[in-house]
Amino acid sequence: MMKLKPNCECCDKDLPPESDEAVICTFECTFCATCADTVFGGACPNCGGNFVPRPIRPAAMLRKYPASTERHLREQPCLAKAG
Repeated sequence: MMKLKPNCECCDKDLPPESDEAVICTFECTFCATCADTVFGGACPNCGGNFVPRPIRPAAMLRKYPASTERHLREQPCLAKAG
């Protein structure tokens, strides 16, 4: 089951379970759409895969299977790519 991580692994922006700003790769690396696009150019810095919008778990299932509260941050600095 998907963890639904609570934050962007780059800028640490809060990404609650209902957020439509969260994107993930196939390994569930989680970033906000802004960092995924502007910092990483649409490719996951960890696996090289693409990003897709993170699914939103229905409220009834979220009560039964809550989102993770464990925050993750990359060790490397997250800097916007130069144009």
